[in-house]
Amino acid sequence: MNFSQFLYLTAIEWKSRKEHKIEIWFVEYKDTYYIMSELQKKADWVQNIMHNPRVSYTINDTKFKGTDRIVEQDKEPELTAEVSKLMSTKYGLNGRLDC
Repeated sequence: MNFSQFLYLTAIEWKSRKEHKIEIWFVEYKDTYYIMSELQKKADWVQNIMHNPRVSYTINDTKFKGTDRIVEQDKEPELTAEVSKLMSTKYGLNGRLDC
């Protein structure tokens, strides 16, 4: 389990095609990193991933490249429940998982 507070996600902005980096909370579950959006699909970074899922991210100075996907709560309720529980435990919050 990774105990860093933040994941630094770099995605390509779908309108400008420029790289954009954000600092965001995350959890690790079954060797996969998950992040959440309070704005759900309205968040700019979620829109960026929807248009181009290839991303890079950094955790504790370790860089990774990967492909993100949107996790749909109604299609994967067990996964979203587990990740939401982990987020709540790690950061003391409750929210929906949309990415």
